[in-house]
Amino acid sequence: MLRALRHRDFALLWLGQAISLVGDGVYLVAIAWLVYDLSNAPSALALVGVAWTLPMVAALLFAGVLSDRRERRRLLIEADLLRGAAIGGIGVLALTDSVELWHVVVLVVAYGVGQALFAPAFTAIIPSVVPREDLLQANALKELMEPVGMRFAGPALGGALIAVAGVGTALLVDAASFALSAVAVSCMRHRPLVATARRSVRRELATGLAYVRDNAWLWATLCAAALALLASYGPLEVLLPYIIRNDLGSDAATFGVVLSAGGLGSIVAALIVARTGAPRRHVTFMYMAWALAIALDGALAVSGAAWQMCVIAFVSFASITAGMIVWNTLMHTLVPPDMLGRVSSVDWFVSVGLAPISFALTGPVAELLGARTTLGLAGLLGAAACAFLFVPGVRDPERRPLGSPSAARGAELPSPS
Repeated sequence: MLRALRHRDFALLWLGQAISLVGDGVYLVAIAWLVYDLSNAPSALALVGVAWTLPMVAALLFAGVLSDRRERRRLLIEADLLRGAAIGGIGVLALTDSVELWHVVVLVVAYGVGQALFAPAFTAIIPSVVPREDLLQANALKELMEPVGMRFAGPALGGALIAVAGVGTALLVDAASFALSAVAVSCMRHRPLVATARRSVRRELATGLAYVRDNAWLWATLCAAALALLASYGPLEVLLPYIIRNDLGSDAATFGVVLSAGGLGSIVAALIVARTGAPRRHVTFMYMAWALAIALDGALAVSGAAWQMCVIAFVSFASITAGMIVWNTLMHTLVPPDMLGRVSSVDWFVSVGLAPISFALTGPVAELLGARTTLGLAGLLGAAACAFLFVPGVRDPERRPLGSPSAARGAELPSPS
């Protein structure tokens, strides 16, 4: 897996993302605890979730066009600086004891726009800095760093920082991580895009959407992800810290430990997939891994102790990571390079497009049914969305080994039309 780091620009990109992801893990704990300090109700954190995800979804498709038109390295730097400024603002307000819920809502809007700019550009730049034969290892390394930073080291650090120095300091550490990421990315070589005929934003978006529509493995998987996240994303993000805080009577450090256990599971999964490679039926494997993960998220609802949550999170996050390594490698090897930014933005747009609705529904449903019942039902409904595996054409990429040169760019795979 480490051989991908032989490539200088990927090593810098990975280093910047690694630092930023540790900050993201700090943020996951800090923002939940800050909001519940301001208003100890699921609806408050759900409101912040809507403010974060709605502008992100709204900006994603335009961000995808930008990432196919502009130098992707520069776009990543700008996104890091925007996100750092937004989180830094919340941290300063928290340190000065002047933060209010509306401050958080306004600033996470800017944070969401920054994430929209970053996500498609990051996905699209990887094949330009890593040769095809190392893409699986590069994606495994990326998926390894996400749980190490965002689910393992970051939450543990966040819980400790909140206990020792307060939530404001924790948020400033997250802001600093974006600045360091921007520095690392700025050290990469300038890679101008290959000149292509410039068309209107609308035409370029239409081209990307048409490519997704013509490939069942793309559109069906995105529909499955959209429905799964609609059912489970808001309940997991909002209700897990609520249950830990109110039902278990535990603190931010316990929440950090549960997330860290999940991160450890993701680390193990990334190491195994990088070592053994993907199975021959890699699309089937991806769907089954995701279905298991989402069902186990629902099982967190019946956990009566933190250690039980840690075990469930370990297996759940491991399954998510294994599936994501396959998905990212499919995207990098089957989608044409000059369309990867747009297709990636469609990926993000469709798969997280219903996340604001998920957040918006979580508060009222939890008040009606209870936090644990809502989380349990979310897991069952989310796992059922993986039935899209049986749509004709979804498993066509399994005809060739994952990432093989002969499977390049999707044109050789028959489309459902």
